Amino acid sequence: MNSEHRVGADDVEPTDLAQPELRRLIATLLERCTFPEDGETASCAVSGGADSLALMVLAHESGCRVTAHHVHHAIRPDSDNDVHVVTAAAETLGIDVVVHRVVVEPGANLESRARAARHAALPRDALFGHTADDQAETILGQLLRGAGPVGLAGMAAERHPILNLRRTETEELCRQLGLQVVQDPSNADPRFRRNRIRHEVLPLLNDVAARDVVPLLVRAGRHQRQVVELLDAASGSLDATDAVAVSSAEPAVGAMALRRWWRLVTGSPYAPDERACLRMMKVARGEAIACDVHDGWRLVRHQQVLELVRPSPSDEGRGHLR
Repeated sequence: MNSEHRVGADDVEPTDLAQPELRRLIATLLERCTFPEDGETASCAVSGGADSLALMVLAHESGCRVTAHHVHHAIRPDSDNDVHVVTAAAETLGIDVVVHRVVVEPGANLESRARAARHAALPRDALFGHTADDQAETILGQLLRGAGPVGLAGMAAERHPILNLRRTETEELCRQLGLQVVQDPSNADPRFRRNRIRHEVLPLLNDVAARDVVPLLVRAGRHQRQVVELLDAASGSLDATDAVAVSSAEPAVGAMALRRWWRLVTGSPYAPDERACLRMMKVARGEAIACDVHDGWRLVRHQQVLELVRPSPSDEGRGHLR
């Protein structure tokens, strides 16, 4: 269930951003952002946290015509306050807010289901306020789940215009603007792996390396993305349903074609990990007639044709890799 309503900001006095120190900070941050061209529209996903509020402010200051989109899950008892925080901040800039109300039922995998509902409710061109710290955490998380090259490349920059900023910088911007910021208690819950990576793994790596490892992880992801783009270009003309073509190609190129095909057919944002790709390549080479891939999906081979078979209802929702 998904509904939305728009909160207008036409009659609100915009905030004064003319203070020299604030202007210098905004200008410095914008130099490292990748917003659309001046005057273009920008649909910003704004949860009310410092990162997403900074995204909205910087998009506005870059010259974009901004609309803030807030997804109201009503998961936490104080979720209504998140709407207030977002609308109050947007009103000071004269920005309209669209509130998308979605229902996420209690149960297993609540975080992942809420994330899926959030992405389904937002516009397809929505921009997200992920920072370099999020990128480092994402790359470590992908490494721990056994992801392949695409996962280890991290998030692409296209829909993440503040990906070169640090979390401390978005927090400082909100502080200087005097914005109220949502503090989501789930971000400290150790049941979620991403939180343990943030609060335990990264601090330990910093200590072992005797330096801030976030720039190192981000750089590694950037190099990996360059490799992925080369493989993607090389595999672009390869028909992933043609078992002979896939098995005859260079292994990395054939695997990339299978990963692209997987995402197209399943609609999943995640590519199969290396183990799953090795199983798929065995089927392509004729060493097996079928294999499990991920989430109940199977790859089968009929003579020289590969087919991804949709999971049965009893298999749907199984998130582990076999």
